[in-house]
Formats: sequence, structure tokens, C-alpha cells
Amino acid sequence: RVGDNGCGMSRDDALLSIERHATSKITGDQDLFNIRTLGFRGEALPSIAAVSKLSLVTRDAASDSGTELTIEGGRLVNVAETGAPEGTLVTVRQLFFNTPARRKFLKSIATEMAHIADILASMALAWPQVQFRLTHNDRIVKSWPAVTDPFERAADVLGGVPRGDLHAIESNRDGISVSGWISHPRAYRKSANGIFILVNRRFVRDRVAQHALFQGYSQRLLKGQFPLAVLLIQVPFDQVDVNVHPAKSEVRFARPNDVHELVRRAVAQTLYDVDQPAWKPVGFQETGLKTSQVRESSESFAGRRPVGGALSPDSQRETGFENRGWKAAPTLEQKLPRSSDSFVGEASSLDDRGKMPLPPSTGKAGIQDPASRIPHPVSTVGEASSLDDRGPARAGLPQVHEKAILPPSAFRLPPSSPSLSSQTDLWERHGFEGLRVIGQLHDTYIICEADDGLILIDQHAAHERVLYEQLARRAENLRVPSQALLVPETVELGFREAQALEGLMPHLLEMGLDVEPFGGGTVVVKAVPAALAGREAGPLIDELAAAAAAAEGVPGAPDLLERFRHIAACHAAIRAGQNMTLPQMTALLQQMDACVNFSHCPHGRPTWVRYDLGVIERAFKRT
Repeated sequence: RVGDNGCGMSRDDALLSIERHATSKITGDQDLFNIRTLGFRGEALPSIAAVSKLSLVTRDAASDSGTELTIEGGRLVNVAETGAPEGTLVTVRQLFFNTPARRKFLKSIATEMAHIADILASMALAWPQVQFRLTHNDRIVKSWPAVTDPFERAADVLGGVPRGDLHAIESNRDGISVSGWISHPRAYRKSANGIFILVNRRFVRDRVAQHALFQGYSQRLLKGQFPLAVLLIQVPFDQVDVNVHPAKSEVRFARPNDVHELVRRAVAQTLYDVDQPAWKPVGFQETGLKTSQVRESSESFAGRRPVGGALSPDSQRETGFENRGWKAAPTLEQKLPRSSDSFVGEASSLDDRGKMPLPPSTGKAGIQDPASRIPHPVSTVGEASSLDDRGPARAGLPQVHEKAILPPSAFRLPPSSPSLSSQTDLWERHGFEGLRVIGQLHDTYIICEADDGLILIDQHAAHERVLYEQLARRAENLRVPSQALLVPETVELGFREAQALEGLMPHLLEMGLDVEPFGGGTVVVKAVPAALAGREAGPLIDELAAAAAAAEGVPGAPDLLERFRHIAACHAAIRAGQNMTLPQMTALLQQMDACVNFSHCPHGRPTWVRYDLGVIERAFKRT
């Protein structure tokens, strides 16, 4: 039974409503490409009446009495006047009574009720100002009261997630807009049932928007974890085809790439904004300075302390990191990751001073056009840190050092980015560099102190993130620096794996991995990325070949090259259980501040967790 208190229907309209295709709103051929209605009354209602015993009671505001229709198997058996409130009530009994073969495909009552609840939830999201109530066996299963704030409806429908973990997204471009709410990566589900995509208030299962959502969460969730999201996409009606699926559950966009990029960037930007460290460095005091004052202070301070939090010359000599090419942390413009799929947008750029140009003002949240000037990159290669007795042990942090700004094509300009220097950005962020390192826990976790609590950092996950982003930044226009092996390493593979890997070898060479066939299922490794110097190549090749074989070895597949970067960073990173010196831990924290997604490793595991001081004090009964 479905009822509403809407405008209702007159007697004539009620009789027309059960006729197939008799209530179309189309008045001209152009209306076919500008459909705004959901199409229920013209298609679904007659179809339901044809396979059930249906009763329809309705009254409009102009009628003194209502109209009741009784239909059985598509045949009108009774029309009568009746007392009824304004609105419409449809009752369906004995569904599929005349088509028993179709009735066999109905699921259990619980399953069918779950489907009904999902449909009602999607409608409740599209119309927050309307009250919806679902009952079963005279018991209210769910009730969504009318609200003025759509966020209240979204939080109610999603349920089970703290409201503080739901974050608003909003962006628009060229007549297309996306808004809604997405969950913090820590608030996830084991299925995609918490994802609601509505296009022009129509609930759909759209692969373009869903793929863009997952891309926005890239490397923030583990395999099998799904975010909660309500995506409200508005597209000009003549630029979306809703007649792709009989149930109208799929749509086709005229500009799918634009929709994909808009959703991806809106999600990525929001997650970047909420992912900034919320702590203050030890001993930090609020100054109340304005941004301009902070910038002036940071510029004068830069003469005594390297921009971006790099080690001073004295500190470099003490730790063994002298002349290693430490560079300033990238500005916010450089922070958003590029998409690894086929939906490619324009690249952002920096001016010749390494500062971010002011984006054009739009007055609303949206995607800013990137600048056009691209500086010439100059980079040098450094091997894994091999330190003398003045600093950390030889188990240094493998890395590729830089002396100049890298090609900006690997980065995207986020909406409404502030024009601040790297030093000011770090000053206001109060990131990992400001933490005081206490030591290691089980040679696996770095223990740090902040003013308002304790921070634990997974050393392997954090270093894996640092190395991954170093590889990713160089993958766009430059060949990744490689280290030739003094003695080439041979690796035995299965026939299928060897064949799949062979198709990727030219692309792997661009990533710094020089692999050649050696006969049969054997391959020989002649060079590895500089970040992998000193590591065995066998496990890396085995894992990469297995991934290539699983994907049928498509040469140049972006997903496989992305997978290579994940594997390479994982194999090169410092291991759990490996002792680190204080300078090494400090250096790792500095490198984390330069990362785009410093909170998760490439596999989606968290790199750090925080324990508030208040929680610790309550545990010791101090408060």
C-alpha cells in the first residue's frame, strides 16, 4: 500500500492513469530529450495492475468526493465514488496471481521488504521536505519526518555513522553540479549499500559517478571497504538519457568525463580538507596573527631556517643528511593526486618562483582552471641513505632526492586554493614535523607527543606512503631514476605470468625497472628503481607478474602500472620490527608533511592514530 497527501486526481485522470502510456507529459518531440518526470504513472502503474488485484482511491482539491477503482489482472471491474482525503492511495494484493511463473522469482518477505526500504530511502533523500513512513504488518518500520536541513535527512537515512564523520561536498562546472555528503574513511561499510547516487533527484546505479567516488577515496580504504555517500548530481535535462534501463535505474550522460572529474575532485578535495592534522606542535602558542602577518614572519624566519621545515646545515651535519637535497613541502596546489584512470583532466602548474598563482575568483565553489606555465624540471638521483657513525645506522630511509620542483602535471589544482607559501602552509597546518618524537614501540610504531595527546605512527605504512608519492610524482613526464644491479638477478615465473609480464616490460622500464626475458619462464632483472636499491627484486617481480596475469597482461594498463608503484613502495619501505634512530624518525615525519595523503598507505591502511590527552587522563582517573 502506497499513499500520499498530494494533489490527487480527478475521476477522468484516475481512469486514464491505469491505461498504458496514456498520461504522458510530452507535448512535442523536443520533450523526448528533456524528461523531468520519473515516469511511474505512465508505465509502472498499468504494469502492476496487469499482474495483481489493485485498488486506487484518489481525490483532487476540486472534487467533493473521491474516486475508487478496482482492477484485477489489468481488467477494470469497478468504479465508484467514495469519501477520501485529498491525495492518492494505491493498494496491491495477490501480486503475480495470474502469472505464477513470475511469482516463483520473488524472494523472501524480508528481502523484498529490504528492497522497498531502499527505494523509499532514495526517495526520502531526493525530497527531504516530504515526510515518508514505511509500515509492515501495521507496525512502523521507518519514519522520516519532513526536515528543512537536507543534512538531517541524509544523516537519518545513512544511520549508524557519527554526524561528525559526514562531510559536505559541493562543486559545479559548466552547468553540472554535485553536492551531498561523504563519510570519513574511518566510517565505512562492507558493502556498497550505503552509497546513494541521485541524478536530477532520480536514484540511479551509475558506474561513472560510483567510479569517480571510489577514485576520490583512492588509497584511503582497504579492499572490501566502501564509503557512505549521498551524491546529488544536477545535470541539464537535455544532457542525460534516462531511458537506458526499463526500470530507469541507469542513465547515460552526454558528458561522462566532465561528470566523473567533477565528482572525483569534489570528493578528493573534501577528504584532503578534513585529513589535515588537528593537533598543535609541542609548545605551540596561538598568536592571533593574520595570514599576512604570518607570511611576513615566515619570510623573515626563512633566512634562519630552511623553508618547508628542512634541516638546518648544522642539523644536517649532525644527522648525516648533509647535501641530500631536502626540499620545501609542496603547496596545497600540488597536493591533490592525479587520477589513474582514463578520465584525465588538465594539469596544474607553478610559476617560475615555485609559488602558486592566484586562482581566478568564481564566487562559488568550483573547479579552477590551472595555470599554463610549466617550469623545466631538474632532478638528481640519490641512493638509499648510507650514513656514517655521526648519524643513523646504515638502515637508512631509501628515497629519491630532489633539487627542483617536479613536473606539475602529476598534480591537480583544488577548488579555491589559497595563495600561500610553503612555509606559511606548514606554519598553519602544524603537521608531523611539529611533533616531539618520544621513541619506538616494538620497533614498529613511532611514538610522538602533541600538545593535546599522543600520536602513534606506523613506520612501514608511513614510509610506504612517502616512497609511493615520490614514484608517482615522477611517473608523468620523467623516467623514474633507476639503479643498475652489479649482478643481474634472475627470477623464475610460470609461463602465464612470464608472458603477461613481457607485455609490460617497455612500460616498466619507464618506471625504472629493467626486466628482460631470459628463456622459458625466467626473466632477468638488470635495474631497479633507485628507491629499491639494496632490496631483492624477486618478491617484487613475483607479485607484479601475478597481478599482470590476473589482468590478462594488458600492455600499458594504467591500473597495473599503479599496482607496480604500490608494490615497489611496499618492498622498499622500512619494515615493521626494524629499529630506527631518532634522526631517521624525525626525517620520516618531515617527509610525511610533504605527502598528499599522509593518513593512509597506498593499500588504504592508516599511517597514524591519535589518542587524546583527555582519554588518557580519564583512563588514569585524573579527570
